[in-house]
Amino acid sequence: MGGGTYALILHVPFDLQLKVGELGVRNFRGGYYAYVGSALSGVERRVRRHLREEKPAHWHIDYLRMRARVVDLVKARSRTRKECRVASGLRDLPSVEGFGSSDCDCPSHLFYSPDLHSLLERVIQAFRRAGLRPERGWEPLPG
Repeated sequence: MGGGTYALILHVPFDLQLKVGELGVRNFRGGYYAYVGSALSGVERRVRRHLREEKPAHWHIDYLRMRARVVDLVKARSRTRKECRVASGLRDLPSVEGFGSSDCDCPSHLFYSPDLHSLLERVIQAFRRAGLRPERGWEPLPG
């Protein structure tokens, strides 16, 4: 696929407090989260890293992945970073302040919903509004 923007869809099975690196302690409600990121050098490689269980914690998402399971993926090709445009399309959802946005001016790149299907629909709409052509699923990620 090459470079692009992605949204990991995660499930947090119960309410929890978690220390997220330099961001500090944050509260996470049980439910579903969309984490929006980009990887211009290769979305598949970045997502494969996020999916690995054993890895050093580097990004905010690495800390959450210790407790949350990835249940879906939305991705799109792009030659430029579009993650902030996608995130802005989700701003009216509850979010975790500062999560995944330490390198930009966005309030957050992690958005919450108690319902998986409505969250996926919102993410796909945000990709389209950002001028992207979203694809769902893992192919050709394994490998």
